[in-house]
Amino acid sequence: MKAVLFDVDGTLLTEMPLIQLFLPRVYDELSKRLGITKEEARNRFLNEIMARKDTYDWHDWNFFFELFGVNLKYEDLLREYPHKLHVYPDVRPTLEWLRERGYSLAVVTSGPSYQRLKLQLTGLEGYFDAIVTREDVKAIKPEPRIFLHALEKLGVSPGEALYVGDSLSQDVYGAKHVGMTAVWINREGADGYHMADYEIRTLHELRKILEGLE
Repeated sequence: MKAVLFDVDGTLLTEMPLIQLFLPRVYDELSKRLGITKEEARNRFLNEIMARKDTYDWHDWNFFFELFGVNLKYEDLLREYPHKLHVYPDVRPTLEWLRERGYSLAVVTSGPSYQRLKLQLTGLEGYFDAIVTREDVKAIKPEPRIFLHALEKLGVSPGEALYVGDSLSQDVYGAKHVGMTAVWINREGADGYHMADYEIRTLHELRKILEGLE
């Protein structure tokens, strides 16, 4: 095994505190502009998001802001509230250990280019040899070409790479489909169809997996 690739949201960090901050602003703006209650505004906005789940558009907050005419840009929110991005405590120690052991590291995300900004603002960007977003290949996980593009940038074959992500349908299925070893990080202990090669609750468990593969 020569390389370890990661998803971003739900794997390396959570943006939930930021989402909880801006969604009330969205509902308030929609309520006033459309002449509806905040509860109705909330339902309209969230229903639209859920109706597009796992599509190309679903991964971009700016798409929904523009769709509803909301005067927000996600990049601006990230820069204004960087402290609302929370890196999981097991991330930096694990990335440090992987770098010390000589693994090539990459990120593969279905999100748009502002995913790079998240990694910059949280100080994680420097750990990675490659960062691939949907806009680099006009594809989202589990489509093979987003994974293959990252592997090509690292100069490794699928059989030499391990992928870590929190989504069974996007991360695990996509990685296995191209021949990578797939690790499902199940931080919340959710039930799911166990197609992953490994299931972990914390990134610290990667050490034992990789040592067993050496």
